[in-house]
Amino acid sequence: MRVVEFDIFFLSYDEPFADLHYADLCNKVPWAKRVHGVKGSDAAHKAAAKQSETDWFITVDADNIIYPEFLNLDLDMSNAEIQVYSWCGKNTINGLRYGNGGLKLWNTEHVLNMKTHEHADSERAQVDFCWDAKYIQMNSCYSDVYNNETAGQAWRAGFREGVKLATDRGVRIEKEEFKNNHWRCLHWLYIWSMVGADVENGLWAIYGAREGLYKTMCTDWDYVQVRDFKYLNSLWEEVEPRVSMEGLQDSIEDLGNKILTELDIPISEKPLDSQQSKFFKAVYQHPSRTDHQRFIEKL
Repeated sequence: MRVVEFDIFFLSYDEPFADLHYADLCNKVPWAKRVHGVKGSDAAHKAAAKQSETDWFITVDADNIIYPEFLNLDLDMSNAEIQVYSWCGKNTINGLRYGNGGLKLWNTEHVLNMKTHEHADSERAQVDFCWDAKYIQMNSCYSDVYNNETAGQAWRAGFREGVKLATDRGVRIEKEEFKNNHWRCLHWLYIWSMVGADVENGLWAIYGAREGLYKTMCTDWDYVQVRDFKYLNSLWEEVEPRVSMEGLQDSIEDLGNKILTELDIPISEKPLDSQQSKFFKAVYQHPSRTDHQRFIEKL
């Protein structure tokens, strides 16, 4: 199958510059459709599935800019068990490349019948899609993720990853079990907590990641609320006046001290500065996802 044979949906809620990103997608994919303002990740994907005229459809999150070469992709889809194909997205804040924000190809019938996030009937499906579905992680990267257009967007991006990466496949764990979590999730979490000072609003993402980690692992806060964007926006309205730009560095370090007091993890109270962040991005080697790749991908 060729990527251009599928319906492609642009999913937006309240992301800054979503209209510009949709215009960019339409220039590359004139048949792209848009699902906008639907509350709940499960509901938004079902809204796309209901409009899909193909047995599979592609989703592009509103903070993504796709690479044109994605549209030249051919896929061997002979494995009938697979329900979702996930490609990497390159995060502009810290340079990470993994499934967060990347392009995805969904089986339409599966999406219509799945129960995740606000409709979850299993604990693992409450905050993400990938733990209950037959979800294949592709090694290739076909989009850039711009989630630092505003301070609030960067904080929310960091906060959500700080929460989700602290869990064990979507479930909160005890402090004693934390370091036994999957090494990739831990490494990504540490990077979110340390890297990004070289880009606009990157420090807000670092603060958000640390706050999400702290609230999940060191308090009795209900981590499942991370799936609710309306709740996160109201939480940001409390954070913004409390942590001014002038006091942001101190607030990041305060959170770092609290985390290091309660969790034995290899971050420092001070995040990497701008030059250090640039150096990290220049030399960091992304772990391969090919051990999860069970079908042929070719250009």
